Amino acid sequence: MSARADRATAHAADLDEARDARYANPFAPPDETEAAAEARPRSLFGEILDWMLAPLLLLWPMSLAVTYLVAKSIANGPFDRALETDAYVLARQIHPVNGVAELTLPESTRDFLRADNVDSVFFQVLGTRGELVAGERDMPLPHEEDRPQAGIVEFRDDVLRGNDIRVAYTTVEFPQTPGAQPVLVQVAETLDKRSALANDIIKGVILPQFVILPLAILLVWFGLSRGLEPLHALQAHIRARRPDDLSPLEARRAPPEIEPLVTSFNDLLTRLEQNMELQKRFIADAAHQMKTPLAGLRTQAELALRQDASAEVHRSLEQIATSSEQAARLVTQLLALARAENRRSGHIFTPVELGELARNAVREWVQPALAKQMDLGYEAPDEPVEVDGNPVMLREMLANLIDNAIRYTPAGGRITVRVRHDPAARLVHLEVEDTGLGIPVAERSRVVERFYRILGREGDGSGLGLAIVREIAAMHGGELTIDDNVYQQAPRLAGTLVRVSLHPLERGRDLP
Repeated sequence: MSARADRATAHAADLDEARDARYANPFAPPDETEAAAEARPRSLFGEILDWMLAPLLLLWPMSLAVTYLVAKSIANGPFDRALETDAYVLARQIHPVNGVAELTLPESTRDFLRADNVDSVFFQVLGTRGELVAGERDMPLPHEEDRPQAGIVEFRDDVLRGNDIRVAYTTVEFPQTPGAQPVLVQVAETLDKRSALANDIIKGVILPQFVILPLAILLVWFGLSRGLEPLHALQAHIRARRPDDLSPLEARRAPPEIEPLVTSFNDLLTRLEQNMELQKRFIADAAHQMKTPLAGLRTQAELALRQDASAEVHRSLEQIATSSEQAARLVTQLLALARAENRRSGHIFTPVELGELARNAVREWVQPALAKQMDLGYEAPDEPVEVDGNPVMLREMLANLIDNAIRYTPAGGRITVRVRHDPAARLVHLEVEDTGLGIPVAERSRVVERFYRILGREGDGSGLGLAIVREIAAMHGGELTIDDNVYQQAPRLAGTLVRVSLHPLERGRDLP
């Protein structure tokens, strides 16, 4: 039987492991869970930032190239107009002499054709027979089909003696000389001033961009952070909710882009709340229905014990009575747990004087304590202390604490119920201490779980007492703590101190 149980346990563990791996990524095959975990999607912030900054950084060098071309075009404009003026002036100085073109240059005209401080200026005049009239002999010529009409200046880029030049050229016709070809006039200059102006324009554009681009990235980052702020606010709101708070989120306050997500989340919360309500209702109804037959079974067993019967029948009837009493206690605790877990079931909170409630509860448990030869005592606070709570649930909480102390304290032990006010911490402590076996530190986080019992401990408890206490304390905004207790009068008797800390009701405060 033990081997079969071990195999069943191992199989269940394997199924749980496979299920957890499958739920980690329901779209991935079971053997690709680790690989899918590594391929985790990137954050929405990083994805949007990449798609905004990548085009920006890609378009920036393209804009520089376009800006450089525009700058060259802007720089060529004024210099081309000056070069065009030079070509017109030079063309007006050409006159026919006996059918031959001659160039007459006054001193003022020669001055503007001299080289300036930056660029070198060249000119060339070819006569009606293609002969050199004046200027540079090695200046490149335009194609025959590119020669302009007389009086019209054209421009081209060319190379002279290894230097890039800009050439303005036109033609002059002599109508009185039939058959003569037009005179070609060319004026050229190097591109140093043009390049310097284009560079100045580029610098004027690029330098501000070096400041604007980081500022734009910073503004994009800031804008995305502010744009995603509703998501962070929604995340903080969900994390701040209590575990038992299944109320829907306000979808209308969410941005339109995530409103469908919030609506779907609310639908999930609604279905989860319905499932939990059905489960709690089932437990409560089942426990309620079981109380009557269990009470009848116990009554019949007690009546049968009064009749004459053999020793074996008498022992069986005693076991039936004891078992029915334990079952009835379990049913009562299940009902109390269901009411405590359903914190929105309409419990009415009123001012409760905690000292009076504890005194009445101790009176009800005096007889069970005396039956086990225990000293059950009560220590009242110095002054009345009120809390805002439900008296029925607080009475049930204290009853479970005293019942646990009686069940797990050996005969002859001592149990003390105490109400203590701590004004400095603004708390009121409801304490139950005993001289029982105590609860190990490693077990204290688990004894508040439902149906958990410490192995090796004798007792007929159901493992629901402290779970009910924790739920009722949480319902009232309190906290349950478990500590060791050592009596100074009897140092050999180690026990347990269970404390429920609640917030006292401030006098003069308006109740909700």
